[in-house]
Amino acid sequence: MNDELYFEYLLQTYQRLVYSICYKATANRFDAEDLTQEVYIAIYKNLSAFDRSYEKAWVSRIASNKCLDFLKSAKRRIQPADEEVFLGLTDSASTPEESYLKKESNHYVYDVCQKLKEPYKTVATEHFYREKTIAQIAEENGKNVKTVQTQIYRAKAMLKKTVKEERARCRNY
Repeated sequence: MNDELYFEYLLQTYQRLVYSICYKATANRFDAEDLTQEVYIAIYKNLSAFDRSYEKAWVSRIASNKCLDFLKSAKRRIQPADEEVFLGLTDSASTPEESYLKKESNHYVYDVCQKLKEPYKTVATEHFYREKTIAQIAEENGKNVKTVQTQIYRAKAMLKKTVKEERARCRNY
């Protein structure tokens, strides 16, 4: 079988496999389509050097390498700010509405935590907004675990009171 026919065979046989590898890596249909094309270009360019014994593994490896290269280059292009990293985390299965609501609730949690006085403000922000454990907060701030636990307990009570007061104000409007 000449190279042209073999390339067509590889294209038809492994097209879905290559696309699924690319889609799982990027979670974006358009990027997956672009990467699939790049994979087949690489296959075509290197077809003469391939011995045809392990074609599925070879095709999969090229697809994986292209995806890794793409993800590395995408990481270099985007350097989000610290807050954007936390706010941008969403469940890949969520709808745009759920993503928006989650983002808004994260903003609300942060804003409410900022209304507290120290040390409760810091501890509440770290625990409820950044979702750190009590042990992590204690270690980072050089405090006793029981102290942090007590501060979180008190901050939680203050946050409940603040939220309750805000709800009451909103109902009065």
